This record gives sequence, structure tokens and C-alpha cells, in this order.
Amino acid sequence: MKVLLCEDIQKLGYFGDVVDVAEGYARNYLLPEGLAIVPNEDNLRSLADEKAKRSEQRIRERERLESVAEKTKGAEAVIAAKANELGHLFGSVTAKDIAVNLRAQGFEVADEVVKLREHIKQTGVFTVELKFTDELIVPATVTVVAEGQPVPDESSEGSPKTDESTEDSSKEDKPTDGSSKED
Repeated sequence: MKVLLCEDIQKLGYFGDVVDVAEGYARNYLLPEGLAIVPNEDNLRSLADEKAKRSEQRIRERERLESVAEKTKGAEAVIAAKANELGHLFGSVTAKDIAVNLRAQGFEVADEVVKLREHIKQTGVFTVELKFTDELIVPATVTVVAEGQPVPDESSEGSPKTDESTEDSSKEDKPTDGSSKED
């Protein structure tokens, strides 16, 4: 059955397009929800101007998304999360956490753009997809570190210590002037 779309419907068509769909889909969903109407000459003529405007809007939006995708190529998010000594997180890092981090860096990334196969549940470096459209997908790097730990460098060996633990012990045990501690 041919219908005239009154809204953009993902994977079906755009406003003003005449598409062929199953009769049940048209009768039970598209027509009652007002997403489509039965096409005729009057409908086609009345929607022609609006169709042209929306087409231009889609082109501008596509150009904007391409620009944003180009700027986000190679983006890196560093997220600190609570973890045990083995690097297993006490929770997980979600797509929303990554999007918030990228927005804080100045990237225009909506929560739904970040695609994860599953939530990140351990420390390490991961590659995620930023899917702006079906054809416009950009990789990004996510580094998850344990809270209180500095970002790992390739030059450092072993596990780094936090500033708080070394600072507290050095104040109590070691004198600052180089002399021995007297009681």
C-alpha cells in the first residue's frame, strides 16, 4: 500500500515521501497515529513546499553532523571510577558518562551518540563508537582509571601511589629539618 509520510520515520522515509508499506502496517500504525496519509494530488501539492524546506534542513543538519564528527575524530575521554586493586569497577562506565566527559571537553556529543556493546566494568583503555548517523561513525578512546590514581604513563612502572597516603605518613614520621625525631 502506498502512503504519504507526514513525519520523518527512521529507515522508512522522510516527510513528503510516498512509500510502499505493508497494508497492515499502514492501517494499524501509520494512518491512525497520523504519521502518514493516503496520497492524492491535493495532498502532494499541499506538502511540496514543506517537503523542500525539510529537505534543506536535513542537508544543513547533515553538514553540521559531519563537521562535529570531524572535530571529534581522535577524541579521548579519561574517566575516574571506584575500583578494587585488580581494576574491577564498583559499578560501570556508561555511554552517558562518556558523553558528559566529552561535552566537558567542548565536543558536541549527545548521550545517544556514544555506542557501547556493554558497559565498561574494568580499568583500561577502550575504543568506542560515536554514531552520529548510520553512515557517520567516528571512533573515540576512553581511558578508565581507578579514582585517586593518576592517568597511567607509559614511562611509569608499577602502581602509582596517591598523594594523600604519602603526604600523611611523611608528616608524622620524618622531621623536615633533617634532624632526628626526639620525644
